[in-house]
Amino acid sequence: MTKPIRGCKPDLRRERRLSGRGFQRVAGLDEAGRGAWAGPLAAAAVILPVCLPTLRSALSTVRDSKQMRPDRRVEAAAAIRSVALAWAVGSASAEEVDALGPLRATRLAMLRAIRDLSTAPDHLLLDFLRLPESDLPQTAIVHGDAFCLSIAAASVLAKTWRDAQMVTLDGRFPGYGFARHKGYGTDEHARALARLGVCGEHRRSYRPVRQADGLPPSV
Repeated sequence: MTKPIRGCKPDLRRERRLSGRGFQRVAGLDEAGRGAWAGPLAAAAVILPVCLPTLRSALSTVRDSKQMRPDRRVEAAAAIRSVALAWAVGSASAEEVDALGPLRATRLAMLRAIRDLSTAPDHLLLDFLRLPESDLPQTAIVHGDAFCLSIAAASVLAKTWRDAQMVTLDGRFPGYGFARHKGYGTDEHARALARLGVCGEHRRSYRPVRQADGLPPSV
């Protein structure tokens, strides 16, 4: 996982370059929750109308979601949904993350997001990784969520969707603090695991969860 770049404003240069080559439905993709100990892994796909004159102003606050406050992410997500030509969120369950591993589960969630787009893309822009399961032309960009607006928009939708899911899971599994730490490996989460044990939304293949479940660190 690459470190986030602070202070960088994503733009549409890559999307417009692809548009000039004949690609009119470029989808940016990104994930959220790959490193979390619990909950689903989410991925979003976003196709932006790169020729819309007001697009940059409408999405002026959009950044890599890790660099945004939660309230700003929610506002930005609404703006993205209002202007996007198409958008969708796919997910992989905790059980699927355990069965496939986090990288393959990320690709599965991305394939589901692409499948659920109301408009089929003709090119994919991805943050760092590639999607070999798809025959679509694609470009992997290092720090894509920092530099590329459609990938940043996907990161915001994936993050806000997953955060909402974790708030719901907090009600189903009280005491773990899911609404606060969103399933990531915080001290609070570690203390809750030690106190309450493992719940049905934990990823049992992850070392801290396996240890809390009384299992060896690896098999």
